[in-house]
Amino acid sequence: MTPEDHQPPTTTPIDPLTIGELISLTEAAELSGFNSDFLRQMINKGRLKARRTGGIWLTTLASVEAYKKTRHRGKRMDLDRNRKSEYR
Repeated sequence: MTPEDHQPPTTTPIDPLTIGELISLTEAAELSGFNSDFLRQMINKGRLKARRTGGIWLTTLASVEAYKKTRHRGKRMDLDRNRKSEYR
């Protein structure tokens, strides 16, 4: 047997756009508390999963929640770095 035979199976990440009902960006903004212009910026930066259909941006609550999790993680890491530098 070769080392490749002992590799763990790879898993494909789940696309949040496939989970739940597609909603408009306006509706996503109302439900999430974010401004729709801000959500559009996050789409353009590739940080929020969405698709454009007939001139309307559509996303899912799962996509917005996934974005929120990454957003807070980055801020917390920056705060932790700042705090470490304060105590040096």
